[in-house]
Amino acid sequence: MNKYETVFILTPVLSDTQMKEAVEKFKSVILDNEGTIVNEENWGLRKLAYPIQKKTSGFYNLIEFEAEPTLIAKLETAYRRDEKVLRFLTFALDKYAAEYALKRRQKRAAAAEQQPAAQEPAAPAAEEATNE
Repeated sequence: MNKYETVFILTPVLSDTQMKEAVEKFKSVILDNEGTIVNEENWGLRKLAYPIQKKTSGFYNLIEFEAEPTLIAKLETAYRRDEKVLRFLTFALDKYAAEYALKRRQKRAAAAEQQPAAQEPAAPAAEEATNE
């Protein structure tokens, strides 16, 4: 099994539930064809570098997975058939890209752990200011 990463941009006119349904649809294509999802990131609504189909923003999503090479054609066919997808890119990760992706995941996990800890001390300071 090879390691792959796919990034796709969904149209910005979708509601939050419609966006999540579309992401689940593509995840199920991977899982139904004996792939395993390693990492999933929702990058949220971002501005596009140039207009695509008269849209200037889109919902970015990244899925890192392991699968057989035959799955890629099925996944990209699913992207092409879905009118919610503005753009997509799927590429195979070589050993250097796989190491980089692992470091990126670890860095995001460490930042997520530190973020709640950083927010907790700020709350008591705010309370002290209101008590004075």
